[in-house]
Amino acid sequence: MPFSTQQVRLTLLALLSAALVAGCTVDARVPAPDPADGPAVESPAAVEPEPEPEPEPATGKTGGAEPSGEDEVQLVADPTAIDVLVNKRYALPPDYVPPDLVEPNVRFIFDEWHERRLMRAEAAAALEEMFAAAEEDGIYLAGVSGYRSYEYQEMLYTSYVSTDGPELADRYSARPGHSEHQTGLAMDVSGSTGECAAEECFAGTPEAEWLAAHAHEFGFIIRYPEGKEHITGYMYEPWHVRYLGKDLARAVYESGLTYEEYVQRHR
Repeated sequence: MPFSTQQVRLTLLALLSAALVAGCTVDARVPAPDPADGPAVESPAAVEPEPEPEPEPATGKTGGAEPSGEDEVQLVADPTAIDVLVNKRYALPPDYVPPDLVEPNVRFIFDEWHERRLMRAEAAAALEEMFAAAEEDGIYLAGVSGYRSYEYQEMLYTSYVSTDGPELADRYSARPGHSEHQTGLAMDVSGSTGECAAEECFAGTPEAEWLAAHAHEFGFIIRYPEGKEHITGYMYEPWHVRYLGKDLARAVYESGLTYEEYVQRHR
């Protein structure tokens, strides 16, 4: 059933309260680092974080005109658009909660209820279809992390910065407002056992190879491909799938481009 904004926020307040009591540690129910947040790597010396630029509204549903400054940040004009581009330069409003969050009927690597079980209705239906097709091929997938609120992402990112420093954290974790998970259109996926969930060892598994070959058939792309870190801004994440709809996902897949590159060429 759909979850109202009030239900999600009430649940979030309870989760944040529990997190504060526990010292704001990273969610222990999901392998660290939490998905869309790449594999753990050796920590460098911590450096002082730089203040994040104040976002300004952008034009166009995928982000609008290219920012003039290298570090300029713009708010997306339409966060509800299925093809919305969210990355280090295009941000979602802090108060944005997708209007049609539902829980897809798929297995997860954890049993308890959490907002990470949610996706937007269209993406959730596509995820169910994809998981069922994978199972017909003998591949058993499980959800790891779907929707994340701005506040939950802020808690995660702050934890990673305190552990690894901002320079390293920015390689595997999105800052609050810059996470695709807040759109409700992304899901981190693992095998049914949860082994190698959101870890480098997921690459090369039968589940990862099946996703790479078939995700676009159901409207998803591998959002952070290997060798494209300098473009996406994030380390390779073979587990992170992003829903775009079947036509656009197929076009991006066949182009061999990252979503950033595809949007830039077809804007």
